[in-house]
Amino acid sequence: MCRLPPPAFKCTALVSALFLNLFSFVATATSPETMFSGQDGSGSSMSSAIFGEQGTIVAFGDSLTQGFVLPEAEAYPAQLERKLRAEGFNHRVVNAGINGETSSGALSRVKWILRMRPDIVILETGANDGFRGIKPEVVEENISEIIRILKENDVTVVLAGMQMLSNLGAEYTAAFRDIYPRVAQRHGVILVPFFLEGVAGEPSLNLPDGIHPTAEGHGIVAKNVWPHVVEAIGRKREAGK
Repeated sequence: MCRLPPPAFKCTALVSALFLNLFSFVATATSPETMFSGQDGSGSSMSSAIFGEQGTIVAFGDSLTQGFVLPEAEAYPAQLERKLRAEGFNHRVVNAGINGETSSGALSRVKWILRMRPDIVILETGANDGFRGIKPEVVEENISEIIRILKENDVTVVLAGMQMLSNLGAEYTAAFRDIYPRVAQRHGVILVPFFLEGVAGEPSLNLPDGIHPTAEGHGIVAKNVWPHVVEAIGRKREAGK
């Protein structure tokens, strides 16, 4: 998940600790409504009102979306919602990030995500696959199928581009990086070129593990995602005319 290229971020021994943390998958809820809440913590209904009045945006991802060890209010989905509201967009952003999830795990719960009735989904997945060395073609197939299902249900998708650690080898990191623009082009979805742009490899913007962003880092992620979400809102409104 490090920034490539340049410079190539050399990972430290802290990655091993991160590796363990990323895969500590915990999911005890039985429904999206009980597991995820709006950013006001009210646990109010996830369903969207008429789109001109309000829309539901689901941030669907792993610990990079969840906000690993941070309060929910400091993770990028909450910061994005505050920015949307400040700019006059009356949209709820639901943090549906799960710590340790791979793209296979994301695919297994995509229909569950649809129970939230999202207008827009920001899909951030694949980083944990990279840590496990899962074949890029498997990751690509999973992401492609998630997008197909979402689009089939009239969801506008914003795909978060991801990059992998340089110490996994040039061939693997290049193949992994190329998944996202290729899938975005194939399905005609909006691409965030690199989700962690300006954050990856910056010690002051990451937790001691060197990978998960701090609250300030999540603020930059929200800025990275912002214009693409605005584009998605525009597409959704055009489609509704």
